[in-house]
Amino acid sequence: MIGLTILVASVGLPALAQADSLTMLRTLSKGEWTIKHRDGSPDRKICVRSGEELIQLRHDNQGCSRFVVEDAANRITVQYTCAGNGYGRTNIRKEAGALVQIESQGISSGIPFQFAAEGRRTGDC
Repeated sequence: MIGLTILVASVGLPALAQADSLTMLRTLSKGEWTIKHRDGSPDRKICVRSGEELIQLRHDNQGCSRFVVEDAANRITVQYTCAGNGYGRTNIRKEAGALVQIESQGISSGIPFQFAAEGRRTGDC
């Protein structure tokens, strides 16, 4: 019984660690951000409230599950899966509170994607 209790407790630890991660994103300036794609795609404006909006730019609000691969003071990497609509892996590097570099790749609606972009705070939401 003790072995089972330890197993159950240790299985829960990664989930707790995941909940406290992504601190770097919370240090970003809140407001309207412009995403400029390096391939010449049209700019996109998003409202950043928590910073997590920058993770799933190709899978908006789809209840995706996430796994934090890297969580450093100025860089994060998150892999996510969206049931029935693909997956992605995003790397965000913070240059300043209002400037980040984003690289992401994956599958969305059955179509592969890969992009590099710069995100910059450009105003209020």
